[in-house]
Amino acid sequence: MIIIACLSVIAVRYGEPELVMLGAVLCGACLGFLIFNLHPAKIFMGDTGSLLLGGAIVVMALRLKIPLILLVCAIIPVLETVSVILQVIYFKKTGNRIFKMTPLHHHYELSGWKEGKIVSVFSIVTLVFCIIALFLV
Repeated sequence: MIIIACLSVIAVRYGEPELVMLGAVLCGACLGFLIFNLHPAKIFMGDTGSLLLGGAIVVMALRLKIPLILLVCAIIPVLETVSVILQVIYFKKTGNRIFKMTPLHHHYELSGWKEGKIVSVFSIVTLVFCIIALFLV
């Protein structure tokens, strides 16, 4: 939701009302999901929902002609993906692991971090990098 909100602000700057509306609708849907699904989770979004949100983020960035900004504002999903790629390559070459488990958030879980702490830290990091992205555009 933070990344979509960031891209919506960029869409406002670029004068793209359709993307602003798409971002607002998606942010509202995410807020509704979060409000009715506070800890402990009762419903899991799963791949269908998360892939929809990821696809919407990519569509917004492509329509705004700022796909490289995703490397900044979507730093957490990028790191999660890179952690899996590195783990697989390293394990195939050496038989050892870099992380306890991938994606990266599972590594932190196995390191003793609570789920709430992981979500909070990842959200704050995403917010900080989205603010940086806003200054870059």
